[in-house]
Amino acid sequence: MAKRFLAALLCVASLSLGSFAQSKKSAMSAGAPDKALMQKIWDGWATLDPANVAQYYASGPHTFFDIAPVKYDSWDEYQAGVKNVLADYKSATCTVNDDAVVHVHGDLAWGTATIKTDLEHKSGKRDLATMRWTVIWEKQGGKWLIVHEHVSEPLS
Repeated sequence: MAKRFLAALLCVASLSLGSFAQSKKSAMSAGAPDKALMQKIWDGWATLDPANVAQYYASGPHTFFDIAPVKYDSWDEYQAGVKNVLADYKSATCTVNDDAVVHVHGDLAWGTATIKTDLEHKSGKRDLATMRWTVIWEKQGGKWLIVHEHVSEPLS
């Protein structure tokens, strides 16, 4: 009888611990940046209107590195500058590749991915590329916002 009670107690304890670990893991990752969010951000960029991704970026003095003109020191500067760069295009498709990875640590998260891009100029010329993307989010006011980003294209 004591063995049966001990076995039942061990089963209940192990199930409880497993359930606790799973709920803690779910709570930690709930709402955290992931590949789906990464794709939403790039879908927004594919509209060629930075206003469609503004919701994902933190305001204030943050550094964003882009292909041209290399560096922006705030979201406002980034949005204004990239609008001029995107004005030459009529369409874009951006796909986050399967190598996307996100790491969450408290109120910070960082991700890396390669992005397949297909941009069509208004002239009809197409730019096909695979770019590298490194992104850092900070949880501010319950929302994950990009506070740093680096987009680059390998030299051909």
